[in-house]
Amino acid sequence: MYQDKTLVCKDCGKEFVFTAGEQEFYAEKGFQNEPQRCPECRAARKAASRANKEMFVTTCANCGGEAKVPFQPSDDRPVYCSECFAAMKQK
Repeated sequence: MYQDKTLVCKDCGKEFVFTAGEQEFYAEKGFQNEPQRCPECRAARKAASRANKEMFVTTCANCGGEAKVPFQPSDDRPVYCSECFAAMKQK
C-alpha cells in the first residue's frame, strides 16, 4: 500500500527517505503531514528543545540520591531518579 518516498529536508536541504513503514506509522497515529526535516535535523531540533528546559534538583524518594527532573517537585508526590524510575517501570 505505501511506497518509500524521497523528501527534501527544509532545514539542511538533504534528501531523505520517508519509508513505507514510517508512512504506515504516521497513518496509525493520525498524522496528516509528511515530515519536513530529515532524521538528523529532527533529532538536533529535539535535543535543542530539551537543552533549554529548566531542570530541578531534588532527592530520589527511593534511593536518596540526586534526581534531576524537568518539573518543580512538590512534597505531595514522590520523585525518583532516572535509574529508580526505570527500574519501577520494568516491574
